[in-house]
Amino acid sequence: MTKKYANLALIYAVAAMVFGVFYREFTKFQGFEGETNLSVMHTHYFMLGMFFFLILMLIERSFAFSDKRTAITIIIYQVGLNITGAAFLARGILQVTVQNPARSYDASISGIAGIGHIIMGGCIIHFLIKIRKSAAAKVNQ
Repeated sequence: MTKKYANLALIYAVAAMVFGVFYREFTKFQGFEGETNLSVMHTHYFMLGMFFFLILMLIERSFAFSDKRTAITIIIYQVGLNITGAAFLARGILQVTVQNPARSYDASISGIAGIGHIIMGGCIIHFLIKIRKSAAAKVNQ
């Protein structure tokens, strides 16, 4: 499982870099100078993608907490992360291309991002519970 976590960390590192370049080039091409959610996609994918899976890899080496349910949780976590990322992307593009977007668009994007955050939060809690159980079992050995 550690190799899978390392591979996922690599994928999200590349995605973070792509989003960083996209932000820089898209805003430059549009002649946009201001705040946009595109600027935070880079750091979100580094932290919630690359660093998250690197940390899981290290914890897996110490506590061997992963099983079949963990694999499902990883998939669900990635769905949540990418839903959140898609909402950041949509809001960022809207901020750059539309001066005053309709409130309904803004509210819809916030709702979608919220769903992604809820999914990720539930998965993080699941990971923490599994890690705690594995750590306790290792201490009791």
